[in-house]
Amino acid sequence: MSDTKNYKDFLIKNILNSDLDTNNQDISDIVSKINREKIEKPSIFIGTGTCGLGAGADKTLEAVKNYIRNKNIDADIIETGCIGLCSSEPLMDVQIPGFNRISFENVTENKVEFILNEIFNLDIPKTEILGQFSSKNNKNWENIADIFEHSFFKAQKRIVLKNCGIVNPTSIEEYIASGGYKSYLKVIKSKSSSEMCDLIEESGLRGRGGGGFLSGKKWKFALNTPCSQKYLICNADEGDPGAFMDRAVIEGDPHRLIEGMAIAAYSIGATKSYVYIRAEYPLAIKRLKIAIQQAENYGLIGKNIFDSSVDFEIKVKMGAGAFVCGEETALIHSIEGERGMPRPRPPFPALSGLFGKPTIINNVETLANVPTIIEKGSDWYKSIGTENSKGTKVFALSGKVKLTGLVEIPMGTTVRQIIFDIAGGIPNNKKFKSVQIGGPSGGCITEQNLDIKVDYDSLIKVGAMMGSGGLVVMDEDTCMVDVAKFFMDFIQRESCGKCIPCREGTRRMLEILEDITHKPVNGNSHEALRRFKGVTQLEKLARVIKETSLCGLGQTAPNPVLSTLKWFRNEYEEHIYERTCSAGVCTELRTFSIDVDKCTGCTVCAKKCPTNAIIGTKKSPHFIVEDKCISCGTCEEVCKFDAIVIS
Repeated sequence: MSDTKNYKDFLIKNILNSDLDTNNQDISDIVSKINREKIEKPSIFIGTGTCGLGAGADKTLEAVKNYIRNKNIDADIIETGCIGLCSSEPLMDVQIPGFNRISFENVTENKVEFILNEIFNLDIPKTEILGQFSSKNNKNWENIADIFEHSFFKAQKRIVLKNCGIVNPTSIEEYIASGGYKSYLKVIKSKSSSEMCDLIEESGLRGRGGGGFLSGKKWKFALNTPCSQKYLICNADEGDPGAFMDRAVIEGDPHRLIEGMAIAAYSIGATKSYVYIRAEYPLAIKRLKIAIQQAENYGLIGKNIFDSSVDFEIKVKMGAGAFVCGEETALIHSIEGERGMPRPRPPFPALSGLFGKPTIINNVETLANVPTIIEKGSDWYKSIGTENSKGTKVFALSGKVKLTGLVEIPMGTTVRQIIFDIAGGIPNNKKFKSVQIGGPSGGCITEQNLDIKVDYDSLIKVGAMMGSGGLVVMDEDTCMVDVAKFFMDFIQRESCGKCIPCREGTRRMLEILEDITHKPVNGNSHEALRRFKGVTQLEKLARVIKETSLCGLGQTAPNPVLSTLKWFRNEYEEHIYERTCSAGVCTELRTFSIDVDKCTGCTVCAKKCPTNAIIGTKKSPHFIVEDKCISCGTCEEVCKFDAIVIS
């Protein structure tokens, strides 16, 4: 058996249809080969998830192929997903027979030849080493730490992300050899649907898409609703700015999602399911479709699965990227071929959802937890986390931190640990200011709340929410009014427009924020009054939107404004009364002047000024006419004598 494509019959017979006999050396050796714990020729792994490709992994991959071809080396090249450390992309792992797999970071195409030359000579480069994957079957590289001892990974507990960046996502053989689909077959052969719902409820698994409802309890609503046809929908339409957890899981470990969906469908009595995923995720869609086809070829999807009388099918439905389709009922309308707009509830989808049938909707992360819960038991899972928030949570770390990427931490980990221990803190010795958690529907966590535990209840107490898991860190150079304006602009553009409070209310809130971040127009006697009046209405307007909007997206739309108002009211007052932005972000509030002692009268700034706001004669100091200046900053960019003063 020269490659994993020839292992189908072996895997079905020895793993899927029975418990693996670990005492059988022949079977163990084959499993080790499939999992690449024991290899006969060099293997080179390239992280070609979307983040890796964005960092140049495609060029690194091509450089590896050229190296292997030019050196006439017989080696396997394996493309993986993202292991989570996006700031270190492109990542390249190398494993040679008899030795541990070793990972290198920031491997651009020009570094490939040097690294491979060294390691093929059993020498280790002194730089770019991330760590090695320890294994009992292989030799350790001396003086190289285990990769999971790296500060970024050490505090994590990887359940959902266990295989991401490590396995070949397009190989069902690797997934099965590591125990994949065993949980599913165990369930359909020995558990009833009711028992499964009880087990998931006992585990304490809550929806990871934002609502945080108990998954097992939710499943029971659909299970106990009599109907000849029920549906399961996986919501992979993550639309929050800065969120990419679902994409990374599907790109890196699609079979885990498929197995979780299969178990969930059986638990609610559904035979048909959909993955609703945005079309902007082409790589995730491609790998998911490959995985679905592989599962069908193995008989894990289809009719009478492994003679259990259980049927299961999956369809992939691509969305057009509308944020509102993350809402359950809007998502259902989109699958049905209608415009993605929410409808009033009740009835809830669990009772009347897709095509009027009982429907359960869970997001990718929720479903990806399920196989491990079945494998290790509900007691094991609920031993992780806090009293009311069990298990782990995946966060997408972005913004002003040294190490960005995906982290999976046990519930109860503090925000401080995530930002300063895992992500390495704020770069350039800047001061931490805030972290936006939960996306547009979430809120800010400030320095005084850094030690708050990450769980559903604690975050709500400080005006934030778990959300889908976006976590954007901001430093002292961030303007919080501008942050609120950014999220409100996003929400206003993404509003479906069905209900007046969301459609008109968010537009008015955005107008108020734009008013206070723009330079006042001279001659407009009513402007100051309008600005002041608008700000006094912000909180009242926010309450009306929260209380009267049709769906959850509209009801949480004012959160970014309310949160920044609560914790950074002084910045709002600064913008309104002093008409300045101390962070220098709101460019239209900047005032430009010229230091006459430094100005040489070169006239470059006057020639480049788009509004002719700079006057003066050649070789004499120039001046800026404030009424004409639009604060674009062009003068500062072109001045070679540092004569432009910004206040």
